[in-house]
Amino acid sequence: MTRVQGTVQASSSRPYRVACQVRRDPASSHKQDVAAAVAEPESYTSPFLSFISDNPTVFHAVAYFESRLEAHGFTKLSERASWTEKLEKGGKYYVVRNGSALIAFTIGNDYKRGNGVSMIASHVDALAAKLKPIPKLPSKAGFVQLGVAPYAGGLNTTWFDRDLGIGGRVLVKDKKTGKIETKLAKLDWPIARIPTLAPHFGAASSLANVNKETQMVPIIGLDHSDLSGTQRDTDSFRPVKVDTFTATQPERLVKAIAGELDIDDYSSIVNWELELFDTQPAQLGGLDKEFVFAGRIDDKLCAFSAIEALIASASSSSTSQKSDKPSDNSGIIKLVGLFDDEEIGSLLRQGAHGNFLPSTIARICETFGDAAASTNALAQTYANSFLVSADVSHAVNPNYLGSYLENHAPRLNVGIAIQADPNGHTTTDSVSTAILQRVAEKCDSQLQVFQIRNDSRSGGTVGPMLSSAMGVRAIDCGLPQLSMHSIRATTGSLDPGLGVKLFKGYFDHYEEVDSEFA
Repeated sequence: MTRVQGTVQASSSRPYRVACQVRRDPASSHKQDVAAAVAEPESYTSPFLSFISDNPTVFHAVAYFESRLEAHGFTKLSERASWTEKLEKGGKYYVVRNGSALIAFTIGNDYKRGNGVSMIASHVDALAAKLKPIPKLPSKAGFVQLGVAPYAGGLNTTWFDRDLGIGGRVLVKDKKTGKIETKLAKLDWPIARIPTLAPHFGAASSLANVNKETQMVPIIGLDHSDLSGTQRDTDSFRPVKVDTFTATQPERLVKAIAGELDIDDYSSIVNWELELFDTQPAQLGGLDKEFVFAGRIDDKLCAFSAIEALIASASSSSTSQKSDKPSDNSGIIKLVGLFDDEEIGSLLRQGAHGNFLPSTIARICETFGDAAASTNALAQTYANSFLVSADVSHAVNPNYLGSYLENHAPRLNVGIAIQADPNGHTTTDSVSTAILQRVAEKCDSQLQVFQIRNDSRSGGTVGPMLSSAMGVRAIDCGLPQLSMHSIRATTGSLDPGLGVKLFKGYFDHYEEVDSEFA
């Protein structure tokens, strides 16, 4: 029987030992029987470590998920094309918006107009330090610096004295076609650093009131040309036209990005969106490898588990002896939505507050129904649907037990925590809790519960905005982590796999569980 509680005793019958594996290409890695792998949560630990380490920006993360879905038979759709002739029952699809948000879904063979959608929604953006439009700065005391701005709560004090790389997307004009193409760049060696002031300098070294504009400017190189009275040698930098984008950017950064992408003509770089990221790889920690120490856990953790669960659920569907193509005999749509901009309010078009998810569901319903009755069918679909809003939860910190509400303190390597809030910051209610509890019972998963103390501030999720926009029943839950919003955080080594197990159980059993509720 599943227990919903905040303090539980993790099983001590076997240690949490997880072997680290060599990284492989994401399209070919983790190719074992995914359905069988769900029964062993530790099988997802190494793939998660590789995913976090290899995909530092939201653009890299979405591209990774695209490759995973493609490797498992999902077909990419374009928002700019008609879907009417492309969607079919038993099909597996995904669509990307802005390169930073993704929706993947499967359509059951027994799907009928008005049937529900079992949804998981999460976000893939993380706190960051983004390059300013013109990040070139004058040298100071021989240091070359880079102009950056905080994204959400980025550039907090945990960013001091970290090894920072640079990555993101670059827009490049193809000489032959004249088309603007998007390429991903990742300079994953320590390039930038934000140095602290030594404590010997007294009050000036305090981190209590740091000015992010003047005291958190990263250093990226040295330039002592002012001492010799000569300009720095730039012979290796190919000249660019004054009115081009690259003319406004630091020369050595342009050269490094161009070299990474094999670009000969610097002027062909039309624009870019780059950010700093912690280069330290995700690692296993603890005496028995119980922990994952990594950056950007919030919320690439739940996003990873949700996509892997959808893949596993599709792979475990019945397979015809005459065909290798999996066949989903359910009567519903199973869907994962991963959104950008959650950390800054979700208000942009690739955010959960945009129309990405509602319009995707509407287009699916329209394909399988009479256009004249689409409004009625869509309303019926929403009424039969359920949303799991999956965002990381706060794990209990043993050094600050007094900051947690009694019996509402989730532990690592135990299971997903339901997130409750009496003031509407989450969607959780008694009905949605009972639904997820029944799912957990059917897939042998354990649930925990978290609620913030009355004297603390509650965070927000994508759940309320999506649930209210569509009128669907919903619950908020997430895998626990320590040090939320730090540049380096901690989760359990089994937690990625425990998330896959519950989320797959949700996809597999929602239709049956939903029928139990009047």
